Amino acid sequence: MELLFILSTYLIASIPFGFIVGKLSGKDITKEGSGNIGATNVVRTIGKKAGIFVLLLDALKGFIPVYLSKFYFEDVFVAVVAVVAVIGHCYSIFMKFKGGKGVATGLGVLIALSPKVALIVITLWLGIFLATGYVSLASVISAFMSWIMMNYIEANYYFTIAALISSVIIVYKHSSNIERLIKGTENRFIYK
Repeated sequence: MELLFILSTYLIASIPFGFIVGKLSGKDITKEGSGNIGATNVVRTIGKKAGIFVLLLDALKGFIPVYLSKFYFEDVFVAVVAVVAVIGHCYSIFMKFKGGKGVATGLGVLIALSPKVALIVITLWLGIFLATGYVSLASVISAFMSWIMMNYIEANYYFTIAALISSVIIVYKHSSNIERLIKGTENRFIYK
């Protein structure tokens, strides 16, 4: 039962909604914009509505498995499901183990683990984004802070570890963005 749930979580989280929406719009978003399959690149290359749609779908594929697992399994297993969901999105079997950067899916996971923490992280993300215009900077700082907030607000060891591992994956996936931020060459978010 547990193994089947983990496998299902990985497969669901691996669905590359950004890539699919791009194809339905007649574009291969892996070859346009940043080349990423996440919502930000979808907004840049296809449009705002498509980007919001992908954001919601990516968040749901993180939220649903974790939310359901809380009804049937112990916290340690819920934490495993949370990490697997993020891994599935970032290293999709359908994209030759490539994928998005995990922000939307990680947010979905966070909402399922702790709505309180998620609300604070969303507020933090918005504040940084509005102040700087950098999606990547807001995402990296928010991801890093998520496990610290989880530790203090929920005081749940397993959920904190899940948030920590997820944040490490998300920050790692933003390595190229971090390099550009340091060099001052990172693009600010502009909706065309």
